[in-house]
Amino acid sequence: MKKIMNGADQVENEMILGMAKAYPQYVRKLDGQNVVVRSCKKEGKVALISGGGSGHEPAHGGYVGEGMLDAAVAGAVFTSPSPEPILEGIRAIATDQGVLMIVKNYTGDVMNFEMAGEMAEMEGIAVKQVVVNDDVAVKDSLYTVGRRGVAGTVLVHKIAGAKAETGASLDEVQAAAQKAIDNVRTMGMAITPCTVPAAGKPGFELSDDEMEVGIGIHGEPGTHREALRPADEIVDMLMEKILADLDYTGHEAAVLINGAGATPLMELFIINNHVADILAGKGIPVYKTFVGNYMTSIEMAGFSISLLRLDDELKRLLDAKADTPAFKA
Repeated sequence: MKKIMNGADQVENEMILGMAKAYPQYVRKLDGQNVVVRSCKKEGKVALISGGGSGHEPAHGGYVGEGMLDAAVAGAVFTSPSPEPILEGIRAIATDQGVLMIVKNYTGDVMNFEMAGEMAEMEGIAVKQVVVNDDVAVKDSLYTVGRRGVAGTVLVHKIAGAKAETGASLDEVQAAAQKAIDNVRTMGMAITPCTVPAAGKPGFELSDDEMEVGIGIHGEPGTHREALRPADEIVDMLMEKILADLDYTGHEAAVLINGAGATPLMELFIINNHVADILAGKGIPVYKTFVGNYMTSIEMAGFSISLLRLDDELKRLLDAKADTPAFKA
């Protein structure tokens, strides 16, 4: 294993310290916790917290800032954070309008965020949550009951954060986040694995001529493994599954082409080229496109496609100002 690090047991802490030192105008690290919060606390509006295992950078700390999250909790690589740091994050950002937790659908994440939310409520903090389950590849996985939460979570952060900035109530912010969840679908693939620092070896193996279709963001198995195909054929396969799961007819769509960590922008733009052509051929206008690394899997090579079906409200919220280290609008 080759990793540029000081020690596997310090990866998360040093990463968060480095992020806070790079972007002090946006975030600060909570003492004793791998949690980043806004440098300037938001007051009088609903606050948002998200997080999960590390290894998905820039998710989730990169989305802390104006128009998106107020706090992000980083567990060990690919490991759900425990309730304690989540609770500390909630305490640090809580306002008189309450806190919304945005949780990806993994058993550990859901359980630990719910526990932290219950403890916060016992302290008098109003807390609600939404659970993101945008992956269309598999119904149940190694780590979930139901569909996994993957790159579409970033769009949920954007929609919910914009709604909170309007001064909407906790119920209204939760409803906007849920609307985004109900209207976003994602599917991905990979051509090489990644290595968790503490494990010291790749999480799975692929031959040079193989790809894993429908893979999860922690390297969990997808729908199947097959011979590597040309980019357009891979896109056809993923788009067919996405478009069969949700009817986008009569709506504009936002497109998120997300790199898994080691996929060059050259290849992501090749992917987007065909995605745009497919949508144009089906009469689905593309309102906005995002291409880049938004929710990675350390150094995995691969990508995912997310489509968000839009209405007027979601378009306004997608366009609203956001100023974070990793997402600006």
